[in-house]
Amino acid sequence: MQGLIGKKLGMTQVYDGKGRRVSVTVLEAGPCVVTQCKTPEKDGYAAVQIGYGEQKESRLAKSALGHLRKVGDSVKVLPAEGSKAPSIKGRILREFALDAGEEVKVGDTLTAAIFAEVSHVDISGVTKGQGFQGVMKRHDMAGGPMSHGSTSKRRIGAIGMRTWPSRVLRGHRMPGHMGNVHVTTQNLEVVKVDAERNLLLVNGAVPGPTGALVIICRALKKKAGKAK
Repeated sequence: MQGLIGKKLGMTQVYDGKGRRVSVTVLEAGPCVVTQCKTPEKDGYAAVQIGYGEQKESRLAKSALGHLRKVGDSVKVLPAEGSKAPSIKGRILREFALDAGEEVKVGDTLTAAIFAEVSHVDISGVTKGQGFQGVMKRHDMAGGPMSHGSTSKRRIGAIGMRTWPSRVLRGHRMPGHMGNVHVTTQNLEVVKVDAERNLLLVNGAVPGPTGALVIICRALKKKAGKAK
């Protein structure tokens, strides 16, 4: 399996085998339920669709509800205490490629144990939105003179051209919306895999706020190796 859907739980510190303090991000990797297996004969390509998270049946579209009910009892969740509405697994659906010779079937549950022999991962998420920002924060520009009387302390300065081409070139760095973009952080080292609690500890920062949805995949640019 190439990856899982998970959630960012936050950051903490751990000590490695040499006694060094390492900053890690704690991720909840799964559990994910296999909701569909796609084959070259039927769909034109080979992949597996997995679902993560729970959602009330009343909040799902009829097409999505019918699709998930085909999986069987493995996606059904009993109502929580004080609630009468049953839930169903598969609020978030994503497709992943399978390893050569790997076989899974609809209804199987995938956990963080699939990363037990993985040394590095690529993690995709949506960064925090920063709203509308100026060029000093958005592009790290120096700004103008900060002395008394200056009227361009945090302004961008001149952006125009002369007679030719007499326009602002496309892609010029200017104030605008910052953050809230899809980012992939590559080659994050796997520090620890807690298969029992579906936790994955990676060395470094992961895009997105605490509680954000993340896609965890095996690193494409690193050779396969066992996590420390």
